[in-house]
Amino acid sequence: MSTATTNKTTLKGGEFIIKESQWQDVYIPEQIDEEQTAMREMTKEFVRKEIDPRLEELDKDPMKGVELVNKAGELGLLGLHIPEEYGGLGKDLTSFSYVTEILGWGHGVSVAIGAHTGIGTCPIIYYGTDAQRAKYLPKLATGELKAAYCLTEPWSGSDALGAKTKAVLTDDKKYYVLNGQKMWITNAGFADVFIVFAKIDGDDKKFTGFIVERGYEGLSVGAEEKKMGIKSSSTRQVFFNNVKVPVENLLGEEGKGHKIAFQILNIGRYKLCNGVLGGSKRALAVAVKYSNERQQFKTNISQFGAIKHKLGEMAIRTWMAESASYRVCDLINQKEHELKAAGKSMTEYLTGGAEEYQIECALLKVLGSEVLDFVVDEALQIHGGYGFSEEYPMARSYRDSRINRIFEGTNEINRMLSIDALLKFAMKGKLDLMTPGMAIQKELMSVPDFSSPDADDVFGTEKKALKNAKKAFILVAGGAVQKLMMGLEKEQEILMHASDMLIDILAMESGMLRAEKLVNLHGQEASQIYVDMVKCFFFDAMDRINVAGKSALVAFAVGDELRIMLMGLKRFTKYETLNTKNVRRAVADKLIAENGYCFWD
Repeated sequence: MSTATTNKTTLKGGEFIIKESQWQDVYIPEQIDEEQTAMREMTKEFVRKEIDPRLEELDKDPMKGVELVNKAGELGLLGLHIPEEYGGLGKDLTSFSYVTEILGWGHGVSVAIGAHTGIGTCPIIYYGTDAQRAKYLPKLATGELKAAYCLTEPWSGSDALGAKTKAVLTDDKKYYVLNGQKMWITNAGFADVFIVFAKIDGDDKKFTGFIVERGYEGLSVGAEEKKMGIKSSSTRQVFFNNVKVPVENLLGEEGKGHKIAFQILNIGRYKLCNGVLGGSKRALAVAVKYSNERQQFKTNISQFGAIKHKLGEMAIRTWMAESASYRVCDLINQKEHELKAAGKSMTEYLTGGAEEYQIECALLKVLGSEVLDFVVDEALQIHGGYGFSEEYPMARSYRDSRINRIFEGTNEINRMLSIDALLKFAMKGKLDLMTPGMAIQKELMSVPDFSSPDADDVFGTEKKALKNAKKAFILVAGGAVQKLMMGLEKEQEILMHASDMLIDILAMESGMLRAEKLVNLHGQEASQIYVDMVKCFFFDAMDRINVAGKSALVAFAVGDELRIMLMGLKRFTKYETLNTKNVRRAVADKLIAENGYCFWD
């Protein structure tokens, strides 16, 4: 077992695509400390004892969710991330993430709590004045006040800046009068504090945030929406009819509401990934237990190859996404600490981390939500006809999972945002894509590299494949930029193909580094299952990168140019053959023996 250490190198946002990381550089969830473990166990008990027995009741009446938000407040779960000087526990993002993952078990209730602690409370933490923080945060930390976030309108969803809600300053300059409506507002049925975005005087350049209290005259809410899923989460329209908001309740700066909205969404995307992975683990655990109990042809269905394939793949995807999630969590944490140590304001250091890693946050949102959808779909399938019955748990999980590909910006929007942000970083000189791009062009015209990976490195093959996968992305993205220039933003299909390549690369590298760290900490024999899981993921991911890259290339290149680029893509996406059947069976056998999810919980 290697004990070598190096100075930790922190990647800048988006740099994972052009730089290599070492296993010493990454944070893995197995590094959890005693205090975090205790918080996590307390949260598990809260979900099992308070939420699980009431799921049907809460689905019928989401207003009863108030009782559980209150209980979460009593346990300190609502104030984990609120600074101590404002009545919270002042925990960092890592500690918050360990708890968020378990709250992800809680179906619609997790949405209610997440909306309160995240998009409802964070705008005040990040952008509030000292007076606003002192007034609202202590009560938000205990649950005495509940929060909601009002951005979406009937005709402006992804286009948030297309909002019509209007704010007009009164003649005495003491109030802003709000008129308009918001929809799909989580916690609207019982929230006391609403973060509302409106355009001052209807001016597009004056998109501004406000803190609006429920008791203000003219504020009203509609009936509960009849939703497909997350039925235990209160979701209503909110109406503003000449609502007078004191000028001191303007949030941040006039005309800077877009900055607040987008920054809150950045961190919200990370947190969503973290929560849905908790849901993935729980759904997988339910599927494993069912497969161990259900018999067909006098055999537990867990012994059938088709079922083992499903269980193995569900676990591998969940574990790889989790690796990326906690890795990015640590990067955000480091950036916040760095900014705080440099004397930056609370607003600057708390928002700086998510802003720096906005690319990674967007990718994680897509990755996590699509892993959850895959897992619950397969878990339902394992249950067969019972999975389709509301008397069994998977029907609810299936319905509730679907919203996550829409929340926090649709997955389509996030795919395009990730590439857009990457290219903007490059244009601003923050990220050097030009140098590796030119090197790849030279490499395409030279003799291919036939060198063998380091035979003594358990991940020698994967490290070479990862380097090549990054080259494949730069080949595709760089070629698209050169060919289409400013027209690339209109080629959404190409952007989404490129983003799919990025998602797999982030997951591949994160999982490999996590497994390598485990090997160095515990030895290869004890960590072999993780080594095999990574290799299995690489085997499939390299094929996916090839398909996505090919689909993008044929959309903008032709003739000899296309032929050369396709040859390069093929060269860069080669990977050794692997008996993935055996790997998935081994993973499934471990799950079956443990009768639940067992790859760190």
